[in-house]
Amino acid sequence: MTLHDDAQPRLVLTGDPGNPAVQFVAAMNSGDPDALDHVYEDGAVLVPVPGHPVSGPALAAANRHLQSFGLPIETRPRHAYVAGDIALLIVDWSMRGTARDGSAVDLSGTATDVVRRGPDGRWRYVIDNPHGTA
Repeated sequence: MTLHDDAQPRLVLTGDPGNPAVQFVAAMNSGDPDALDHVYEDGAVLVPVPGHPVSGPALAAANRHLQSFGLPIETRPRHAYVAGDIALLIVDWSMRGTARDGSAVDLSGTATDVVRRGPDGRWRYVIDNPHGTA
């Protein structure tokens, strides 16, 4: 029994402008909280601190907090494993510099994120775990 077909691509989405990580970066760096909200499914979960998942208004508040720094987030996708309309993303990310309030920011991690392709063809985050290896 073959567990995978080597003729089929195992890494997809990488380099694709529809890649959810690319969409997330554009939304985060826009500074627009509404744009960022649109990269998530309703009921999505964010884990801003390892072991402490949030959703709904707390998810939006956590992302607004990051946007308030006024610093760009940078990502380096490692892998995107796709099974139908579900994908697991492994993405290195960082946010570094001086925040608007003058404080130093040095955040980074390796995210393990789950996204789902909706009926409209767009990928949206179901689970956003920025410290996925912690």
